[in-house]
Amino acid sequence: MTMLKRVFVSVILPLLTGVAVVAAAPLKVFILAGQSNMEGYGAVATFPHIGMDSQLAPMLDEMVDRDGNPLVLEEVHITYMSGSGGTRNGKGSDYESREKRGPLTAGFAANHRGPGIGPEYNFGIFMHKHLKEPFLIIKTAWGGRSLNRDFRPPSTIPADLKGKDPATIEDDNLRYDRIETGRFYHLMMDQVKAVLADPGAFHPAYNERDGVEVAGFVWFQGFNDMVDSKAYPGRNKEGGFDLYTELLAAFIRDVRSDLNVPDLPFVVGVIGMDGAATPETEAEKSPRSRGIVPNFRKAQAAVGDLREFQGTVSVVHTDQFWDYELDAIDKKFREINREIARAKKKDELTRSELNELREKLTEERLTEEEIKIHRAGRAAQSYHYLGSAKIYGRIGLAFAGALAQLMN
Repeated sequence: MTMLKRVFVSVILPLLTGVAVVAAAPLKVFILAGQSNMEGYGAVATFPHIGMDSQLAPMLDEMVDRDGNPLVLEEVHITYMSGSGGTRNGKGSDYESREKRGPLTAGFAANHRGPGIGPEYNFGIFMHKHLKEPFLIIKTAWGGRSLNRDFRPPSTIPADLKGKDPATIEDDNLRYDRIETGRFYHLMMDQVKAVLADPGAFHPAYNERDGVEVAGFVWFQGFNDMVDSKAYPGRNKEGGFDLYTELLAAFIRDVRSDLNVPDLPFVVGVIGMDGAATPETEAEKSPRSRGIVPNFRKAQAAVGDLREFQGTVSVVHTDQFWDYELDAIDKKFREINREIARAKKKDELTRSELNELREKLTEERLTEEEIKIHRAGRAAQSYHYLGSAKIYGRIGLAFAGALAQLMN
């Protein structure tokens, strides 16, 4: 049985066919946080690509209504906080963040090539099938943010540095207090606490008598830490990302402490763009880049092995959902684009001549089926999982499955 089939059977079928859990009285609240891939770049325009895979037909059926439009879940509401998060000059809180709320559907994601989805969409769909009750999702995500600096947990910033003149702090990672280091941890927690203080404004099913229950947290972040050679100088060496594991463990403790939920179920999504990191794929990289990706993924997953988190923290490896076929086709298109750029620079071709060259290269190197797949499935760069709803949908489903197991 292939990896896709194993994941499909082990994750999707229990949620579709399992016995529903009897809901508790409080309105359950799930928190989804991270950077750009938690925002999500899975374009709705790529939904048809899911239907091109017969194995994923049951998942697509759950994602659309009878007319083929993105599903609207009236019992699942979401509040989505994102935006620039503010200036990085340390001068006050003049940040611009946008908040969007309502019944869960497509559109609570990055605004890129039309309405899109992130992990929240299928997370909400399949968690609802599991619980069969109303619940609320709080999603906070900002692109291009690190755990080392932007989301740095407060407990890792020494008390004697808070409020100190940044210019007098030698350690780059600790140079700012709330104004810079940890800014997005606080923006996240401020939004979560604001919602919990007035749940009725975010979900009509809330009633004050029953209250709310913070039922789970999903963390999906990591790219900016992985590429930060200054914060992690030994990235390509064994243990080069140990600091990330320490920070993530502190992040989980601080979130639980701030929300007063000591054993809050916590799911960590291990970044998986470009698929599995194998000896073959690593050999293709430059010597100083080899080992960085597997080392970082290992550091993310390591938090799930810590004794203090056994039974309450789960790890989902998202590389298992990578679309190798779509990626291979996309690489052909990227090579054509590079050739077009070189020709334009070298020969000063007209736009008409460039278009003719593009058509010629495309016809020579791609089949009609490959062109069809690319048009249907790809809407963003590889670091945003190709903008594929097929990938983001399975990631959200896996997050729901992992959290449901922890809750049970």
